[in-house]
Amino acid sequence: MIRVNENYLKLKASYLFVDIAKRVAAFTAAHPEKKVIRMGIGDVTCPLPPVCIKALHEAADEMAAEATFKGYGPEAGYEFLREAIAENDYRARGCQIGADEIFVSDGAKCDTANIQELFAGDIKIAVPDPVYPVYVDTNVMAGRTGENVGGRYQGFIYLNSTAENNFIPELPKEKVDLIYLCFPNNPTGAAITKAELKKWVDYAKENKSLILYDAAYEAFIRDESLPRSIYEIDGADEVAIEFRSFSKTAGFTGTRCAFTVVPKKVKAYTSSGEAVALNPLWNRRQSTKFNGVSYPIQKAAAAVYTAEGKAQVKALIDFYLENAKIIREKMTSLGFACTGGENSPYIWVRTGCESWSFFDKLLNEAAVVTTPGSGFGSCGEGFIRISAFNSRENVIEAMNRVSSVLGN
Repeated sequence: MIRVNENYLKLKASYLFVDIAKRVAAFTAAHPEKKVIRMGIGDVTCPLPPVCIKALHEAADEMAAEATFKGYGPEAGYEFLREAIAENDYRARGCQIGADEIFVSDGAKCDTANIQELFAGDIKIAVPDPVYPVYVDTNVMAGRTGENVGGRYQGFIYLNSTAENNFIPELPKEKVDLIYLCFPNNPTGAAITKAELKKWVDYAKENKSLILYDAAYEAFIRDESLPRSIYEIDGADEVAIEFRSFSKTAGFTGTRCAFTVVPKKVKAYTSSGEAVALNPLWNRRQSTKFNGVSYPIQKAAAAVYTAEGKAQVKALIDFYLENAKIIREKMTSLGFACTGGENSPYIWVRTGCESWSFFDKLLNEAAVVTTPGSGFGSCGEGFIRISAFNSRENVIEAMNRVSSVLGN
């Protein structure tokens, strides 16, 4: 008989954002006259930069002519985009990353989910708490954990991120093999300093561990003292894989383009201790299971790195950061402690009560959708995440509504 992968049965009943969608749908059905303002999910709202649209149209025209038509492209990405990424995102910041260490994909979510296929099933994994759910759920699906007990999966090492440590987790007290880090952090909005990040790189080198570094929000960093890539730390190219996305940077959530950096120096080990380079393994995985991002989308992504593209993307990020400032200042003025909103599009708000209760209050009384912190892990209980991805008009209206509900 056909059998199911029983690891899927360990997963919580539904994904966090599915739960949110159900509650919002129920509210909308009961109150069709009310305009709901969604400030929960991290989806962008501004259109693609004009320079990207122009490149997209030109590439589409190329596909209409026999002389310039493109069929299957290279699974790892076209050289023109990989080289632009290497030059602008890495070498320009002193990181010696080559184009052949960059793998273009259709999303950082996919890559952070799929990368675990390269590793043995019995490794020790450390994840931050609160955590982006994909890191956890994909390893549960792969059978690397036990059951979910009290909101945490047996077998994981959880790295508590709390107000007491400024939402920067401390190093594990035991040896772990694989470490997930995300900065600027989703969901807390916290950013990490070079000194703090160096501790993690040193730990990984000492313990032959690997860091999976999610830098999807690096473009929001305005403090030049903060690292925008883990490869700004000496030795990180030996122990870290980095994930980035054009989604939050240039609005590609609906067009899908991202990339993962797998340096040639990064290695994992066989059961006998033999070192194995991960770059060719990831290349093999992608070549086998992924057909690559379409040519027009890659041309649009490459346009981000032109002088015009850089200016337009900066304007987009500045717009969202101003939204974040408005949200943070309003919540702070109402007496709520906040993290993020600076160098990050997310504001992490201490609610003073249970997360889902606060979520329901804002939904039912203000018609504003946020994200309950408990959905990101045990340490998220008592917090909500508010996203700055929205129009200025909606952000101002939402904060006025929230103020009217919470200001008394």
